[in-house]
Amino acid sequence: MLTTLIYRSQLNSSCKSIQLSALVKKARHRNALLNITGILLFNGRDILQILEGAEENVVKLFHRIRDDKRHNDVVELMRDYGPRRRFDNVGMLLFDLRIESPSAVLESVLHYSKLESYLASDDRVFKFIQSFITRKKTSHSGAALTADKWTLTKEKTRFSESVGVPIANQFCQFALQPIVEPGEGKISSLEALIRSNDGGSPEHFFKALDQDKVYEVDLQTKAYAFALAEKIGIGGHKIAVNLLPMSLVNVPGAVEFLVDQIKLHGLQPEQVVIEVTENEMISGFNQFNSAIKQLRAEGIGLAIDDFGSGYAGLSLLTRFQPDKIKIDREIVSNIHLSGPKQAIVKSIVSCCTDMEISLVAEGIEKIEEWCWLESAGIRRFQGFLFARPQLNGVGDIHWPRIAC
Repeated sequence: MLTTLIYRSQLNSSCKSIQLSALVKKARHRNALLNITGILLFNGRDILQILEGAEENVVKLFHRIRDDKRHNDVVELMRDYGPRRRFDNVGMLLFDLRIESPSAVLESVLHYSKLESYLASDDRVFKFIQSFITRKKTSHSGAALTADKWTLTKEKTRFSESVGVPIANQFCQFALQPIVEPGEGKISSLEALIRSNDGGSPEHFFKALDQDKVYEVDLQTKAYAFALAEKIGIGGHKIAVNLLPMSLVNVPGAVEFLVDQIKLHGLQPEQVVIEVTENEMISGFNQFNSAIKQLRAEGIGLAIDDFGSGYAGLSLLTRFQPDKIKIDREIVSNIHLSGPKQAIVKSIVSCCTDMEISLVAEGIEKIEEWCWLESAGIRRFQGFLFARPQLNGVGDIHWPRIAC
């Protein structure tokens, strides 16, 4: 299968740009043997490279390129498939924007193209090339923080006394995971994650229920989460609980139940954030919207969880504006390596900034992910990198610190 792969990177400061010609000459011979064609553009700092060939060969070559220490911030921008090559079989061509003018480079690129000019003008690959040529510098949003300059230090929390101890006479348990602001060195809130009594996941818990009672049980479990918040003494911290959107529609008096349980356990409504996931299709939107208005009128916060993973993210934003949006872990995972993910997150950041909505990136497992997201303007994070969920308590938190 013919595969086209585009990546961008930055030449390492220890590597002289004059070495590029020799590198490309070697690459031309190597790529020809693999039947890979492509071009490399360089503007004095940034590199844009297009590779085309059999999928297995292109992917294997890209893995080698990504590990090459002569450049850094290697980000895959596009991987696509097509019926024919865009460039003549020359192995690799170098276009140096320090020597040739942008118009001359663009003309040369088109000269080597196998596509008709009217096709090239609307081709995604050529759009990437044109943007690179006409832009003075390629944007690297994650470059401000460098992962190898950071380390993690462990800190115990005051909520850790009862970690791992199940609470009797309940049909479920909760594990608490903090949402943190590393820049401030503080916990923003605690999320209560439902678990079955044998430690099973939320999916395991809900799958075992009578499906006619899922929404009723979903609502009732929140009383246990609020009781846990009271038990460990969350003080002025906020607690976030997940709720299926249709629980607010299908269970009569759902909002009144939540408010009563919040107050029963000594919490203020303003301390509670209801996280609704967009993974469930919402029917009866008028009833759902009415319930949301009731929640907000009581002072309860609202968040959209797993944003970008399901049915209704943008639709929900057009109908009401939550206090918080949590970007789904699938978008966050390896974002430092993915141009499409970076573009999506930059758009989300811009949108939420305009609407004054707080953002949380969830599922952070690598310091490189945190570095890129922090540099992109996100300040709140949740994930194994900082703290793992702990049964009925809050475990150790690992804070990023500049390495000595």
